[in-house]
Amino acid sequence: MLEKKRHALRKLLEAVEHELLKKPNRKTLDRLSLLAGFQDWDSFQEALHGEDDGESNYEVKKDDKK
Repeated sequence: MLEKKRHALRKLLEAVEHELLKKPNRKTLDRLSLLAGFQDWDSFQEALHGEDDGESNYEVKKDDKK
């Protein structure tokens, strides 16, 4: 009986690991980027790999001030 449970747990772990290693789709990446304070995945990637320091996400344009 214990061996059956171990086998079932091992199979469950393998299934979970398989799901975790899949690349998330664009919608998921955009949502995760929002949680990190960016508008979308592209903005996050640009801040991560580009020249921008990320402060531009918090700047208010003159036209936006009211």
